[in-house]
Formats: sequence, structure tokens, C-alpha cells
Amino acid sequence: MPITTAVCNSFKEELCEGLHNFLLSGGDAFKVALYTSSATLGATTTAYSATNEVSGTGYTAGGGTLTRIDPTLDSGTAVIDFADFTWSTSTITARGMLIYNSTNANRAVSVHDFGSNQSSSGGDFTIQFPAAAAATAIVRIA
Repeated sequence: MPITTAVCNSFKEELCEGLHNFLLSGGDAFKVALYTSSATLGATTTAYSATNEVSGTGYTAGGGTLTRIDPTLDSGTAVIDFADFTWSTSTITARGMLIYNSTNANRAVSVHDFGSNQSSSGGDFTIQFPAAAAATAIVRIA
């Protein structure tokens, strides 16, 4: 099974249990890890794993720590957003990414397939998060 874009099932349940805090002040730490096309990630992913994670110049196992933007409500949909993230001067190739909560046992939040391999060669590899709106936010709860 390939990388499949999805909000992880375990994350949905854990939200109801109060295990994830997205507030900018006092909230949990969230990270983004990159994966090769050999990775199997999707709705059933429950936690970060180093299996088939990318490696290369400028990339550290476990990925990078994201800067949260306080959750908001847009047209009745709760939206979660992060600031764009860049691995500078990197040489890596990734097919997708996992957002996970590094404060709480590396629990998975969401998986995202890039649609094709994306690469950098001695340059920036940037994750550009979409606008924090009901139709576009990286994580939406309607």
C-alpha cells in the first residue's frame, strides 16, 4: 500500500480523549517527517516510524519541528495550520510526509502524499502549508 493522504483514524479518536493540544502557547510539539515512495502510510498510521523515512544532506531522522498557528473556526469548520517549513541546503527526495505529535508518544496526526517524488539538490526543500480555511487547511474538522 502506498502513501495515502488522510487524517489518521487514531488522531480522530485521540482528539476526543484530549491527547492533542494545538494551542500556540503551552501546546504540544508537532513535527513533520518525510518518507520515500516505499513507505506505507495512510489513515491507519498511528505513530511516527523511521521505516522508509528519507535520508540525505540537511535532513535529520524524525523530521523538523513545526510552528503551530492557533486553531481557528472558518464557516463552522475547525482548522489547524502550521507555518511553512524548510530544510535548507538539503539533498533529499520524498514522496510524502507525516505530521505527528512529538510531545505525546509520536502519535500520528495526518499523512500527505505529494503525488510524485519531490526533490532538492543542495537547495531548499520546503513544505508549503495551504491557507487556514475550511476548504484548504491541512487539518479540518467539520
